[in-house]
Amino acid sequence: MVRFGLTVVRHGETRYNKDKILQGQGVDEPLSATGFRQADAAGSFLSNVKFTHVFSSDLLRAKQTAATILGKNKFCRDLEIKYDARLRERKYGVAEGRPLTDLKAMAKAAGEQCPSFTPSGGETLDEVRERARDFFEFLCQLAVELEQKEQDVRGAASRSSATSEEQFVFPWTNHCSEAELSSGDGGASKILDANILVVSHGAYMRNWIGYFVSDLNCTLPTNLTKSQLSSVSPNTGVSHFIIKLENGNLLKPEITCVCLNQDSHLVDVGAECVAPKVF
Repeated sequence: MVRFGLTVVRHGETRYNKDKILQGQGVDEPLSATGFRQADAAGSFLSNVKFTHVFSSDLLRAKQTAATILGKNKFCRDLEIKYDARLRERKYGVAEGRPLTDLKAMAKAAGEQCPSFTPSGGETLDEVRERARDFFEFLCQLAVELEQKEQDVRGAASRSSATSEEQFVFPWTNHCSEAELSSGDGGASKILDANILVVSHGAYMRNWIGYFVSDLNCTLPTNLTKSQLSSVSPNTGVSHFIIKLENGNLLKPEITCVCLNQDSHLVDVGAECVAPKVF
């Protein structure tokens, strides 16, 4: 069985986040001072997590967040960050660079509701979900190939003895779902074939998680409310998933959400940005 960890982090705050202006793909703002503090806090929170791969959106706010998080890590500061356009924020077309209130007004004029409304030149939710699906299938294939490579190089017995000492340490034990903690021998502390960090964007991440839940029947923490599930992550909010692929079957991944949009690391940051629920 292939088993890998997936940690997904939203980028830090930009001045456009603070001012509730849509960025999408066309506005490539850097992090604000608060955004860098948030990224530092997320990096400290994840500093003991030994990642095997790091992927980021190729937009500047995500790239800066990923680099800051990795710079705080005790094990993988030199790990290469791979930038992938499939992780970009939803494209908002003519609404990019304009206040969120303008998007709401456009939607109202069209007789539609945010966030399902698609402004001219923007991406539909289905198009965003397709990008997320394609990237997730790529990650599953990556994990399967890694597991197969390990089997080829070491053989099952030697692989087990060689990796048994490398426990992946996670900082969110208090946020673990009952399902993950009660599964097998210790939940997230079990051996993983890969441990992947992804830095992306609010609307994209909400759509990706929606795909996990509606299409792939992701198991959620028992205390998670519908409101929490539908909300956009705060800047540098952390979500963690364990994915199992029985017999390397890419078509039927078993996904457990360990924590969703976890933000305890922001308590001392003085973060001013609480994400609106539409982007």
